[in-house]
Amino acid sequence: MEEIKSNKPDPYQALRYKEFNIFLLLRFAMVFAWSMQFIVIEWEVYSLTKNPLSLGIIGLMEIIPAVSMSLFAGHIVDQREKKGLLVKCILGFSVISFGLFLLTWPKVVGGWSTHVILYSIYALVFFGGIVRSFMGPTIFSLLSLIIPKKVYPNAATWSSSVWQIGAVMGPALAGFSINWIGVHWSMCLVFGFSILSLIALSQISQKPIVNPKMGESIKDSLMEGLTFVFRNKIVLGALSLDMIAVLFGGAVALLPVFAQDILKVGSEGFGILRAAPAVGAFITMLISAYVPLYENAGKKLLIAIFVFGLSIILFGLSTYFWLSVFALFLSGLADGISVVIRQTILQLKTPDHMRGRVGAVNSIFVGSSNELGAFESGATAKLMGAVTSVVFGGSVTLLTVVFTALKSPTFRNLDLKKDMDDHHKLE
Repeated sequence: MEEIKSNKPDPYQALRYKEFNIFLLLRFAMVFAWSMQFIVIEWEVYSLTKNPLSLGIIGLMEIIPAVSMSLFAGHIVDQREKKGLLVKCILGFSVISFGLFLLTWPKVVGGWSTHVILYSIYALVFFGGIVRSFMGPTIFSLLSLIIPKKVYPNAATWSSSVWQIGAVMGPALAGFSINWIGVHWSMCLVFGFSILSLIALSQISQKPIVNPKMGESIKDSLMEGLTFVFRNKIVLGALSLDMIAVLFGGAVALLPVFAQDILKVGSEGFGILRAAPAVGAFITMLISAYVPLYENAGKKLLIAIFVFGLSIILFGLSTYFWLSVFALFLSGLADGISVVIRQTILQLKTPDHMRGRVGAVNSIFVGSSNELGAFESGATAKLMGAVTSVVFGGSVTLLTVVFTALKSPTFRNLDLKKDMDDHHKLE
């Protein structure tokens, strides 16, 4: 691996490593496909049932296996070669997306009842949760094997920015593609992106296993990973904050309800609403590449999540389409900053041999909270209405930020400059 030396901060430092660029492509393709698939299925399920609780059940079907399998998956990831494991994950996702492609094809399910189609979708989403429990920790671990340690902070910025863009652009395209080509062919696009990520992965070489405790029992392995996370107040604080924001402040699960029943803008308006956070995330990527976020990281993270909560409340209260679009744009901008800082913290603070297990805990705290947040949003929308549900979630997010700022001065005053300097000194 060629070392890149420079005395000046280089916003493109990580991009000068070929395999890292390939990694970004495969990560974007995979996140894009997974996020797009989730929204396409949400639209299809709500169209079939007209019940917001059914949107929550989609999230529940994915989070049950994702959470229950994550710690075990983290142990396996730390014990196995990462590229081969990721190949299996992507193949598993491809099979699931192809199955959903068939389930949305009228020629295949034309004679099926709504309940049979619905339960078949739920079953595939459930198996997708199993795949996801392995994929998150594997990708997190593979990143650290592609670039040298001194490039971790810059790589974390690019990686988390690409993740954020994929996570919002996938749903954005889903909204437009549903309008342009329908649900069925939208699922075909998802399958195509999964194959693209598999092709990109083939260009990355196999990496060594860096775990010094090969063959360690599952019990000891899991206890070591959990102990590390819960004793490290910085890591635990970052994960907890983001989890609360995603769990209670995520309004996106209810976008089909807002687009169809409240704003009444149809699938085209739905696509614009989904695209708004993508624009915010893209701006975040540009800013974070040139303006480092590691100084006063704690304060910046708290402010970003506070703004995120405000934007969610604004979206919930808005009855004007373009005001709703602006609120979602603001939420994407703030959430992007939060993701970049959190991923930088995890990359800098996690030992190499524990990345699979820490990545698994991250999946439980943050990744799976997207689906649990979808269930929470669907359930509360059923109980108190969609608008009240979104405003309630945004308010909980604001209260959590205020509580953390007042009760955790260590986290509030977090500055990653020393960690950055230490990594830049590594040869």
